[in-house]
Amino acid sequence: MAELEPIEVTLAVTAVLERLGIEYVVGGSLATSLHGVPRSTLDVDIVADLRMSHLQDFVAALQADFFVDADMVRDAIRRRATFNLLHLATMFKVDVFVIGADELITSELARKQRMRVQEQPPASVFVATPEDMVLQKLLWYRAGGEISDRQWADLLGVIKTQGQHLDLDYLRLWAERKEVADLLKRALAEAEVAGI
Repeated sequence: MAELEPIEVTLAVTAVLERLGIEYVVGGSLATSLHGVPRSTLDVDIVADLRMSHLQDFVAALQADFFVDADMVRDAIRRRATFNLLHLATMFKVDVFVIGADELITSELARKQRMRVQEQPPASVFVATPEDMVLQKLLWYRAGGEISDRQWADLLGVIKTQGQHLDLDYLRLWAERKEVADLLKRALAEAEVAGI
């Protein structure tokens, strides 16, 4: 189970998204911790299908507990980009990625899984699948010059934990399309999962 603070902050944001009918998926280190090896995280990543029609209600629902800049949110929706929320009580950051035209992100959103993230009171959120987290971590690792030990450890943790449950055909298809097939091959070999 992940740390309490990221979970509580994530639930505060996802509750608003769900109440407003905004499709979303939690990714990043929180998702890899849930699917792989738990570790502390400095922020939470959420991909959301935010539209201009959501702007006013979204900002109003969050502004009591978060620093949220309506102009920054509006600009991110317009550009299909990223904006940040800052939880005032904890100063914990939430990065919200507004969904754009990327086919992998569209697939990630369609394949999301509801996972329990808190027992008392029971609470769950939509989380990216293990396969999609491996792919995203491969992309971030490559984009970062292939030097981030943390990104690499995250994706290996997911592969080792999920093992035979991974959809290798899906992984290989998207790794080829996103030009990270070489990194996937290396990761599968390093994870030493039987039968992979």
